[in-house]
Formats: sequence, structure tokens, C-alpha cells
Amino acid sequence: MEPLTEHRPVNGPVVYGYLRLVKVSPAREIALAASLAEYCRKHELVLSGIFTERHAGAGPMSPAFTGLLDVLALPDAYGVVLPATSHLGPKPIAAERRRRIEAAGARLLLVRGGRKPRPAAHGTSSPPSGRSRRRSQAPAPALDAET
Repeated sequence: MEPLTEHRPVNGPVVYGYLRLVKVSPAREIALAASLAEYCRKHELVLSGIFTERHAGAGPMSPAFTGLLDVLALPDAYGVVLPATSHLGPKPIAAERRRRIEAAGARLLLVRGGRKPRPAAHGTSSPPSGRSRRRSQAPAPALDAET
């Protein structure tokens, strides 16, 4: 009898890391690279390389980002993994880089994503009992968390 697919070695999708490291200690660089590797291990992705930008003045098409776009054109490239969106650079540069990554057909994967957006109607209607819900930012009591 054949073993289950989960018991066979299978290569996961190929991703590439991208780090923007301006004035960062070597220990921090090692920790960020390790976080990318751990994320890929947990999600069964193959981390084929990490592109690192080290200059704050680099525009949207820095040498590191150009290299990233080059490998995203390869047939087996799945996406880009980042510790957080801030690694794409300041907002105007990050928006352009995100657009170029998406235009290359790659996925953008974040180790630390932002907060999950709340649905638009969340908290706008009153509950069936007619009483208003508490809207504080404080954590809900433990009793609420169990229901």
C-alpha cells in the first residue's frame, strides 16, 4: 500500500524574502531572517532567497527590489514574504512596490500582518434585546470569550 501524500516529501511553493534594513544591528538582521525562515517552515513554503535593501534613499526600483522582481518572473515563483508591510518602504514607495509585486502575479505574505479589518456594519446595530453593547477598547470579560 502507498503512503499518504502527507508522508511524502513534497516541495512547497517557492517564495522570496524581502527585508528593508536601514541602520539595523546584525542581531536584528539575523532575527528577521530567522522569522522569515520560520514562517516558511510553518506554512510549508520554500524560501529560496532573501533580498535586502540597506539604503534609506533608495526609490521604488532599488537594486534589491529589481532583483526581487527578476526572480518573481521565474516560472516557479509563488510570492514574497515580509516581516511586515513596513519592509516595502515609506508609503508612496510601498504602494508602488506592492503594485509591481501583484503585477508580477506574486502573492504578498506577511509574517506580522496588520489588524484584521472589522466588518463595516460591526457594532452599528443594536442587539435584539434593545440594550446597547459596550464599545470600549478594553478586553471583553472572560465569560464573553467562552461563548
